[in-house]
Amino acid sequence: MKPAIIAPSILSADWMCLEDAIRACESAGADWIHVDVMDGHFVPNLTMGPFIVEALRRATRLPLDVHLMIEDPERLLKSFVDAGASRLTVHVEACPRLTDTVGMIKDLKCAAGVTLRPATPVGALDAVLPYVDLVLVMSVNPGYSGQQFMTESVERATELRHKLDALRSKAWLEVDGGMNVETAARMRAAGADAFVAASAVFQHPDGIAAGIHALRSAIAAG
Repeated sequence: MKPAIIAPSILSADWMCLEDAIRACESAGADWIHVDVMDGHFVPNLTMGPFIVEALRRATRLPLDVHLMIEDPERLLKSFVDAGASRLTVHVEACPRLTDTVGMIKDLKCAAGVTLRPATPVGALDAVLPYVDLVLVMSVNPGYSGQQFMTESVERATELRHKLDALRSKAWLEVDGGMNVETAARMRAAGADAFVAASAVFQHPDGIAAGIHALRSAIAAG
């Protein structure tokens, strides 16, 4: 199994001190910075666009792991890559021609990820799994931070781990939603190797570094 990746999600960061928060993540050993992009249509919330990714790119050398929860993502792929995204993850539900969309991302020299809502069968990704660099398991419904972890996502992660292993894929198996020391350990045991954490990092009572260290210790123990 790959070494665990910790990807703090800036959705829960203090936006008045965002650069300081990013630098604190770097100092504490975070591996990636996770960016949740929402358009108010595919999901009810409305968040950030390419200009935020561009600002983050200036603030950090860490890879920017960008999750596009938007309709028609193809129209904005180049904008996000030009802004500095290291990886773009798209939803099967938003991409009628998912394999073509993944190809577009790769043509832009960017790593390509795919994901799906918790209610969508894992098999919806089968056709594209051989071509992706990352598969994201959502353990909450996409749209808002702070939701309760869905226990059925453990089984979904296990299923996807088996599928990726059968393909001998080097893709990351990422998990996002309700991550804390307990749920991260469970998802590590299910085969996940990249962990998106929002509240567990940015709202940890002892600070960002303590949140990252606690997660890493729990994942290592799991």
